[in-house]
Amino acid sequence: MATAVELAIEKIDEYKSKIGRTLGTPMRLRDLIRQVRAARTMAEERAVVDRESANIRESFRDDDSPWKCRNIAKLLYIHMLGYQAHFGQMECMKLVAQPRFTDKRIGYLGAMLLLDERAEVHLLVTNSLKNDLACSTQFVSGLALCTLGSICSAEMCRDLANEVEKIIKQNNAYLKKKAALCAFRIVRKVPELMEVFISCTRSLLGEKNHGVLMGATTLVTEMCERSPDVLNHFKKLVPNLVRILKNLLMSGYSPEHDVTGISDPFLQVKILRLLRVLGKDDVRATEEMNDILAQVATNTETVKNVGNAILYETVLTIMEIKSESGLRVLAVNILGRFLLNPDKNIRYVALNTLLKTVSVDYQAVQRHRTVVVECLKDPDISIRKRAMELCFALINKTNITNMTKEILIFLETADAEFKAECASKMYVATERYSPNHEWHLDTMVTVLRLAGKFVPDEVVSCMIQLISSHSQIQSYAVSQLFRAAQRDAVNAQPLLQVAFWTIGEFGDLLLQPTDADSTAVDESDVLELFESVLPSTLTSLATKCYAVTALAKLATRFSSSVDRIDALVRVNQAHIHLELQQRSVEFSNVLKFGELKFGLLERMPVITHNSLNAAAASIGGEENVAPLIEETSSNVAVETSPESNVDLLADLGGSFGGTGVGDILGTTLPKTSNNDILDILGGLSVQGGPSIVSSAPQPSVGLDDPFDFFGGSANTAPAAPKPAQNRPVIAVNSKGLEVQIEVVEGWQNEKAVLKMTAFNYTPQPITNFNFQAAVTKAFEIQLQSASSAQMAPEGSITQLMTIVRRVPNSTARMRTRVVYAVNGNEQTAAGEVNEFPGLN
Repeated sequence: MATAVELAIEKIDEYKSKIGRTLGTPMRLRDLIRQVRAARTMAEERAVVDRESANIRESFRDDDSPWKCRNIAKLLYIHMLGYQAHFGQMECMKLVAQPRFTDKRIGYLGAMLLLDERAEVHLLVTNSLKNDLACSTQFVSGLALCTLGSICSAEMCRDLANEVEKIIKQNNAYLKKKAALCAFRIVRKVPELMEVFISCTRSLLGEKNHGVLMGATTLVTEMCERSPDVLNHFKKLVPNLVRILKNLLMSGYSPEHDVTGISDPFLQVKILRLLRVLGKDDVRATEEMNDILAQVATNTETVKNVGNAILYETVLTIMEIKSESGLRVLAVNILGRFLLNPDKNIRYVALNTLLKTVSVDYQAVQRHRTVVVECLKDPDISIRKRAMELCFALINKTNITNMTKEILIFLETADAEFKAECASKMYVATERYSPNHEWHLDTMVTVLRLAGKFVPDEVVSCMIQLISSHSQIQSYAVSQLFRAAQRDAVNAQPLLQVAFWTIGEFGDLLLQPTDADSTAVDESDVLELFESVLPSTLTSLATKCYAVTALAKLATRFSSSVDRIDALVRVNQAHIHLELQQRSVEFSNVLKFGELKFGLLERMPVITHNSLNAAAASIGGEENVAPLIEETSSNVAVETSPESNVDLLADLGGSFGGTGVGDILGTTLPKTSNNDILDILGGLSVQGGPSIVSSAPQPSVGLDDPFDFFGGSANTAPAAPKPAQNRPVIAVNSKGLEVQIEVVEGWQNEKAVLKMTAFNYTPQPITNFNFQAAVTKAFEIQLQSASSAQMAPEGSITQLMTIVRRVPNSTARMRTRVVYAVNGNEQTAAGEVNEFPGLN
């Protein structure tokens, strides 16, 4: 019986609702919300929204409808659901123009939600706002201020800024606080309008109303951050701000502004932020606020988050201004207490702030190193990341051993996204602070093993550079890496790459015992490692390429296993990967050349530097590791060692697309000694061939203008070369000397201007520098004098050259050679450039 009655009542209510709708009464907002929530699918929800949107459109056609507020309210709800509601913009403007407050409230709310700066009705909004800002009813003016702060465009700000200024000068605190916040939005939108509010804002800081004070500090902070002149103007008010903050700190219980026993923490935070802006790089202003900051730091309770928020802002302010060392220690100790807080957000904030504080007071942060290390074990990933970065920032020469142990423990179980960054920063830290090279090597081998496949390529390159540049650890390194590769021959691919490179370069040292307790490694033991790695499908292609190159070099270092090595090199001659296949085929052919292979596969020159060395000089904080080792362009030939510079041009024969050296020079070259090569490269142009020019500094002959490299008369000064706009290519890179060539001026009348720049990256000065270049017989080359023959450490030398093209559409290619002296020892390096960006 009860169920039948309930059904009857529901039918009556539904009937009344239909009758009401028929008679012109629209659905109430709560009924629309109920229907939307009752929809079981998105299709049902869209049907409800579309049906009601159609009813609202129909109602908007009746200008005298008494239900506009209800319809706009429903339209705003539809807009919040993500459906189209732009057709209600004009109706909102009509409600704004109504005299009733309820109509204006809904109209302005609709304007804030449905309008943006691109709306064409902004002019109508501006007129309505101007009228309502001057209204005698404070609630109407307050609505207008809120709307202006929400949707103001640059034009609207310029039109209404003076109206807002007038309201700020009134005595109504309700409107003052709203006007101050509206002025804040205007200044952020149009910074040049801050001049309108400077005079009236200064008086606001003397108000007793907390809402007005909060709006004033927000406005002053924004203006000071945007203008140094305004900042200097408001620095005079530091004593006033200190007095306000002291009153808040010392005042008793005030139910209106009290939050968990702290008087108006929101205003305290705003004032602390403003003091941070005013006291930055200003000793006088800092002295005026030191005492109050110490009082806030010592008297604020930390039981609730409200107190922690104030202490956090206090710490930021102390670290930003030129505060006393004792005050900075107090601030760091507050962050140390934060690290012990069970709340994860507070611990994260503390770690983040300590990371920024390391550069300000390193020793104070060091006192909390133990707690920071414990954060590496936190289950929260964000806290672990910040703790890892802070641990690296705290490493120094005295604690690197202990810190490294903790970081390696963390690395063993770290997530994949941490391992790459940890490996890079670990290398930088050990590069800078390691007690000796052996410890450095052992630590990085452990890092390579623990980080596995996540080790970045630059760390592999830097490890190779470390071993290459320190001859005293090469025997130890090849032994340790071989043992490490034997223990883990699958998972740690970067470790295998470093091990293979080292074994290939110094395999002969591996056959000798390193100390009394160790035994020499047999050749078969080494080859067994390669035999287990090369065929494995788990071995990466890059590692296999390292392995094939190492095997080819071992053929010149091992004596009894040459046939076995040759068989291993030939294994990948039909591999699907082109580079691996090419290496296998070419090295297999090289190994058949008898004595020639010993010169081709000799040890590489010492690698003197890498880009992580620069990062090691400035490690700390959140700074990322410097850009890693740059790969040279593929069109630059690898430099040759001094011993292999004999018969340089003959060894490079055929590299210009199959053209022989005799064809390039236009003559047949006999075998030459290392001294004779200077005569060949030092001559002038050969009849019918290219110019092969030596460029040691010498006085210019017959040229009054040193830039007259086109061979014109002394009285005719050619135009200065255009600034280089093309990427330079590296022509020579050997033992810390790098030679770059860039196109200064492209082909004009079959002539082009190039510039050579040599850089000395060694710690020793370079003397007697002489740059030499040769081009194909389709070109002629003229070199001007170099800017100097001496190059200080980190110094450079420049030199201009002109190339004349005698055969149209020919591609310019160049061989280069430099002769120089370091500490009286003559050095030679050569290279080749097959493409000049911007020239061919």
